Amino acid sequence: MSVLFSQRVEPDNPMLQYMGRIDDSNPNAPVLVYPCSYVKIRFRGTAIGMDITNLHSYYENSLGVLLDGAQRKIVLPEKGRAFIPIAQDLTEGEHTLTLFKRMDGCHYVIFHGFLLPGNARLLPLPQKPKRRMEFYGDSVTAGEVSELVDCCGMADPAHNGEYSNSFYSYAWCTARRLNAQIHNIAQGGIALLSGTGYYCAPQLIGMEQMYDKIQCNPNLSPTEPWDFSRYTPHVVVVAIGQNDSHPEDFMEPGLDNPKAQSWMAHYGAFIGRLRQCYPKATILLTTTILNHDANWDRAIATVCQKLGDAKIHHFLYSNNGCGTPGHIRRPEAERMAEELSAFVETLGEDIWEDGI
Repeated sequence: MSVLFSQRVEPDNPMLQYMGRIDDSNPNAPVLVYPCSYVKIRFRGTAIGMDITNLHSYYENSLGVLLDGAQRKIVLPEKGRAFIPIAQDLTEGEHTLTLFKRMDGCHYVIFHGFLLPGNARLLPLPQKPKRRMEFYGDSVTAGEVSELVDCCGMADPAHNGEYSNSFYSYAWCTARRLNAQIHNIAQGGIALLSGTGYYCAPQLIGMEQMYDKIQCNPNLSPTEPWDFSRYTPHVVVVAIGQNDSHPEDFMEPGLDNPKAQSWMAHYGAFIGRLRQCYPKATILLTTTILNHDANWDRAIATVCQKLGDAKIHHFLYSNNGCGTPGHIRRPEAERMAEELSAFVETLGEDIWEDGI
């Protein structure tokens, strides 16, 4: 530790604030896994750094920094523990920093603490919002390629993860609009069923297998179960059904074929398991504006109707399934968030009450 950064703030310091499905089984080395997960600090001082270990699987890995309202990214080393200065010439006075996971399970980050000058002082943070949301989805929900704003409505160029930013995902945009906490259980390439989609090839892990885990990438660590009692969302958004057409779009011929019927049965059972986890939550079933066959949305609508649950709704964006051949860029995500937030608001304030 340099002379400038002579004070260590341990990860279990009660003045820090965390959000997201984080593996804190070791409170002195919590692991940030899912996009939008963060650790937040408020302090009086002129510099701050972080002590982290990056666990790399693929892509260029970076963390997001929101410091006094200004956002930037910090590219991480592929492996090993590193002390990384974040800011060294801050003005005297109070500062608030949010260190967040920009990317999905292409990497994990072990957080070992913040570093501050010896005369710096921690300050209390405001309480987190009382409203709570949870999202289940794929790369769109994770915010992959969201920063490539010059390619709205276009296919993706070759990239190495450098444009991914969960802060600009429609999921986090929606949560901010609604002033809600967010757990974002999203992973690029994932489908509902294992053996389909793109995630973790050639194993092809599906959301059925991942939704109840803290850690989701078997190439980085053994998966561990999540304790659902630790976080109870008021609103759950399920955006699965995009990558499910790979390697075969069995929904395109119609909903009556056996593979389509099997998928719908699995989808209904998955929503049923979420309902068991969250008996009082409002659950929204949807996909995204990324191009896909409309039969996927018809299948979800059919399942929603069969479930017959007054607090489970099917939601479609104005350009659902036909908005773009590429990933959702920031302006597109903001429009999605506007539509999704407006729909949630039509459901009334009661959905945000605990126990209702």
